[in-house]
Amino acid sequence: MFAALKFPEFSPYLFSIGSFPLRWYAVSYILGLIISFSYAGLLVKRPHLYGLPKSPVSKEDMDDIFTWSLIGIILGGRLGYLLFYTLSTGDGRAAVAADPLSLLRIWDGGLSFHGGFIGVCLVILIVSRMRKVPLLAFADMGAMIAPISIFSVRVLGNFMNAELYGRQTDSPLGMVFPEGVAQNYTGPPAAWDAVEKMWVYTGNEIARHPSQIYEGILEGLLPTLILGVLAFRFGLLKKPGLATGLFFILYGLGRSISEFFREPDGHIDFLPEWITMGQILSTPMWLAGGFLIWYSTREKPLSAPVK
Repeated sequence: MFAALKFPEFSPYLFSIGSFPLRWYAVSYILGLIISFSYAGLLVKRPHLYGLPKSPVSKEDMDDIFTWSLIGIILGGRLGYLLFYTLSTGDGRAAVAADPLSLLRIWDGGLSFHGGFIGVCLVILIVSRMRKVPLLAFADMGAMIAPISIFSVRVLGNFMNAELYGRQTDSPLGMVFPEGVAQNYTGPPAAWDAVEKMWVYTGNEIARHPSQIYEGILEGLLPTLILGVLAFRFGLLKKPGLATGLFFILYGLGRSISEFFREPDGHIDFLPEWITMGQILSTPMWLAGGFLIWYSTREKPLSAPVK
C-alpha cells in the first residue's frame, strides 16, 4: 500500500474583489486563450507551413475568431452542460425548477467541453463566411491551438479547483482531494481556511486518481506536441482538414482513455457502468475525425492564397 499524495494547499480562489471571488477556473480559460492565440499568431506568420506565399488566415481573421470564440465557449459550454448533464436527469430538472437562476450562474461551475466545442465550431463556420476564409484552413488553425486551452483548463482550472477528480485508487499516483470523500460519507465537506491558508479535512477523504492531470496530458499536451511536430516538420497544414481530423481523433482517444480514471458523474444514473457520458459524446468526434482525414487525403492542397 502506497501513501497517497495530499492535494497542495492551493486556495480555490486566485483573489477576491469585494464579495466576488476570481476562481482558477476563469483564469484557466483566459490564460489558455491568450497563449492559444499567441501561438496562432506565430502560425499565421509562417505561410510556408501551408505551402503558400501568403497565409490563408490573417491576424485580423484570428482577432475576430478570438472575440467570438469567448462567446461560443461560454454559451455553448453552458448549454451543453445543461442539456448533456443537468436537464437529462430527473434530479437535475427538479433542481433547475426549484432554482431557475442556477442556469445563469456559470461561476458556480458547469461548462461542458463538448458544448463549448460545438459553440466554437459554429463560430468558425460563421466567421469563415464573414471573412471569406476557407473553412478547413480556419478549422485547422483552431485544431492547432485548441489543445493548449484544454491543457490550461484541465490543469489550472479543474485541478487547482480540486474538482473532477478521479476514481478511488491505491496506486502511488493517488491523491487525497478536499471533497473526495468516501461514498458512504454524508457530512460536510472539507473547507478552505482563508486565515491559515490551508484545507481543513474531515478525515473521510480517500485517495483518488488526479485524472485532471491525465486529461490535461492526453487531451491537451500530447495533441499540441503531435500536431505541432506534424505541422512544422511534415507539412500537416498543406492538406486542408487533416489537422482538424487528427485533433478530433486525438482528443476522442485521450478523453476515452482518461474516462476510465475519472470519477463518473454521480447524477447521471441511466448509463451502464462500462461507459460514460464523456465517451458517448466523443463518438461523433471519432466519426468526424475519420471522415476529415479521408477527405483531406483526397483533396488537393491549397494552391493559392484566398486574399
